[in-house]
Amino acid sequence: MCGIAGIVGRNPENKVVLANMLEKQTHRGPDAKGIWSADEVFLGHNRLSILDLSEAANQPFFSNCGRYVIVFNGEIYNYLELKQSLDYPFRTKSDTEVLLAMYIKYRDNMINYLNGMFAFAIWDIQEKQLFAARDRFGVKPFYYSMAQSQFLFASEIKTLFAAGVTQTLNEEVWADYFVHGSYGYPEETFFKDIYQLAPGHSLSYREGDHRPQISQYYDFVDQVKHQPVFEDEKRLQEEYLELLLDSIRLRFRSDVPVGFNVSGGLDSSILLAMISRIKEGEMQNIEAFSFYTGDERYDELPWVKDLISKTKSPLNPVLLSQSEVPDLIEKVAYFQDEPFGGFPTIAYSRIFERARQKGFLVLLDGQGMDEAWAGYDYYRSDSNALVQGIKSSLTRPNVISPELCAKARAISYPEPFDNPLQNKQYRDVYFTKIPRALRFNDRVSMMHSTELREPFLDYRLVEMAFAQKREMKIKQGQGKWLPRQLVKKELENIALAPKRPLQTPQREWIGGPLSDFVEDRISMLRSNPWIEKNALDLEWQNYKNGQNDNSFFVWQWINTSFFEG
Repeated sequence: MCGIAGIVGRNPENKVVLANMLEKQTHRGPDAKGIWSADEVFLGHNRLSILDLSEAANQPFFSNCGRYVIVFNGEIYNYLELKQSLDYPFRTKSDTEVLLAMYIKYRDNMINYLNGMFAFAIWDIQEKQLFAARDRFGVKPFYYSMAQSQFLFASEIKTLFAAGVTQTLNEEVWADYFVHGSYGYPEETFFKDIYQLAPGHSLSYREGDHRPQISQYYDFVDQVKHQPVFEDEKRLQEEYLELLLDSIRLRFRSDVPVGFNVSGGLDSSILLAMISRIKEGEMQNIEAFSFYTGDERYDELPWVKDLISKTKSPLNPVLLSQSEVPDLIEKVAYFQDEPFGGFPTIAYSRIFERARQKGFLVLLDGQGMDEAWAGYDYYRSDSNALVQGIKSSLTRPNVISPELCAKARAISYPEPFDNPLQNKQYRDVYFTKIPRALRFNDRVSMMHSTELREPFLDYRLVEMAFAQKREMKIKQGQGKWLPRQLVKKELENIALAPKRPLQTPQREWIGGPLSDFVEDRISMLRSNPWIEKNALDLEWQNYKNGQNDNSFFVWQWINTSFFEG
């Protein structure tokens, strides 16, 4: 897990600019910093050492022939299997060198062999061409921009700001955020001149091109439609379990200690149960981390302790206290670069901080199970809701100026499947739930120089689960039916429990002990041309008076106070 950056262009100041870019994302890789440049290209890398801790694996990394140079962020989990298939004189034990060797053998097609999370760029010195790609679900970030006739890319938005890219806000994305609660389409960011390489896409660029050439290499819909649909539940359990155990085994490959994040829910329970099967007799060396707030209405710590008691894994409870929230919000906002999730994201950041302090540089978590196996309550209804457990409107568009509201788009998502359930799942995997969670989690893990791995997002698992019939996902009023059966004997109480949103006392703290802090942040918006001051004051007063079924719209205001409209 690292940070990458680069410039394709001939400005003589680019080497200095690239050094400034790398400085901005040092937190992504504090173990080494590298720069390589030629006349028309400048590549940089911040390294967090996870595999092959030697200096020989530092980046930018060259092929043996000297023609190719790579900067790479992520992990190729199946690198050992790929390595066995290659006739190549390896100099390191890193997955970076395997990735480069795969490109030399297969060129663009090599991406289809990779099982991992990745964002990388390879420069062909002979052809003077850049090739870059992002993993299938967008676990790792890849931002780019065209500035002064140059192509710039980086792992974080602030890195591009350090290169002189303008910080002009993308008003359409902001309008959609205020009106619909959305965070932009896969290619967009909250900034007008900064784009994302969409998940499952690659790009190529030559000096002088007006824009990069972008191609889709991963067709999720096509892959799902070619998956077997099981009629026999037992057979499906067996097939899925085999892949699930393999996915977790692959994600334990590391030359540094690996731990895991745990809540009291089903996903964490399944993860723990599977780790216990794989690492039987070693659980005392695999530590668990879980946050709590001291509020028994929301905390899952009692369930977590009960769950962990079934293994010998040491548990690290991490307290998020009300008094530290204001400072944490400001710190996390700096690392997020764009509007982010609420107090759960902040609490999650504390987990990675503690893990880093204890020497656990890699954590696993249960992200992706709900979307693959239809775990949210709105999957079981005709609702088009995006958030579980919320009945009132998430947003307050009346607080936003008519001029900005008019720029909000009619948000719609593709419906490539012949049934509403799979279309909702597809929306959540590529447009709503997963993209948001992955962005929030990448930033809070990397702000503490730690790596997060999500075994349930192994593309093989997602494709298999996604393809199955509704009755394999939802039965007896419960989502995630089949995964529940995998751990029913081991964890019966948890396996049968309903889905609970992971929560903090955000709603109560915002209107209570933190109301002065919130008031200060909101006051910063009163002169913002996007904001209707009187409506803002009225909605805030109503919230404090008890109209607080949800706090998302107040959190939007807090988020917005860190940006200039």
